Amino acid sequence: MSTRISMKTPKKVWFAYAAMAVLLTVAPFVVGAGAGQAWVRILDFVLLYSMLALGLNIVVGYAGLLDLGYIAFYAVGAYTFAIMASPQFNWHYSAWVILPLGAFMACIAGLTLGAPTLRLRGDYLAIVTLGFGEIVRLFMNNLDQPVNITNGPQGINLIDPVRVGSYSLESGFSLGGQHFGIAYSYYYLFLAMTLLTIFICVRLENSRIGRAWVAIREDELAAGAMGINTRNVKLLAFAMGASFGGVAGGLFATFQGFVSPESFSLMESVMVLCMVVLGGMGHIPGVLLGAFLLTVTPEFLRDIIVPLQQRLVGRVVVDPENLRMLLFGLALITVMLVRPAGLWPSRRRREELAHD
Repeated sequence: MSTRISMKTPKKVWFAYAAMAVLLTVAPFVVGAGAGQAWVRILDFVLLYSMLALGLNIVVGYAGLLDLGYIAFYAVGAYTFAIMASPQFNWHYSAWVILPLGAFMACIAGLTLGAPTLRLRGDYLAIVTLGFGEIVRLFMNNLDQPVNITNGPQGINLIDPVRVGSYSLESGFSLGGQHFGIAYSYYYLFLAMTLLTIFICVRLENSRIGRAWVAIREDELAAGAMGINTRNVKLLAFAMGASFGGVAGGLFATFQGFVSPESFSLMESVMVLCMVVLGGMGHIPGVLLGAFLLTVTPEFLRDIIVPLQQRLVGRVVVDPENLRMLLFGLALITVMLVRPAGLWPSRRRREELAHD
């Protein structure tokens, strides 16, 4: 019996992988046919936020370092791409050169943030990282004089699309006599980058570095006593997490074709952190679930709240943005009371809370 089970299990796993691959491949066509192209763009942002949440999960979920300024690395990657591939300085480098450069610049920013904050923990670390995120946003907002680098609050537009040889993703593609736009072509690029991010995170989680991060999260003094270089390991967490944010920022810039400081506010950092906490800190499937829910649910509510108010009272009484944040706050409170480990926690985290 045990032999039979062990022989069937790999087949089930491969069947699940194949089904997931088919689902992810046809998802934009199914969603576009059923809900419109706007929802295909929302799927694109689900993948972008998944990359961001996975990067923050390294810092918060694995290493246990509370970071409220993570969106700053997103901004660094986005502005690096915008400056290097736009008419701002009339530089038009290849996206495949700029994306690694954006990851490197974000990594440097992560080390810049991590080095002076190694002795801080908890609320103090959160306050410093929050300030760092705001400093980066204001820096981008005011770096238009004496030399105009970021174009200030007006932002940078006309950013080049990603090209694969002579093919531009901006032109979309045709299939079966029907043309599919930019949201469809960028979906597959974002999907490939998200899968690569997941692969790297899985390898890191099961590596010696990943176990060192978890040891620091559980008890930094004990980890240091066991021979872990806590300083270098924490710096590596900041650097790795920031690199993923930089890549996601570059992809955001080329997808939107425009970046401005308004896209990198404190609320964005809070939202990404909530994706990690709500889904399940330190658990990759949980983080992906959190990114999906917190990206899709607000748009779903917006499509319901406005038509419902117009049908009932003939006008919009409550701003859907305010009501959305109210429902979002209530949902977070409920989840933290009912499932403090998140919607999909890791087995280790679930067992720890059950033991407590």
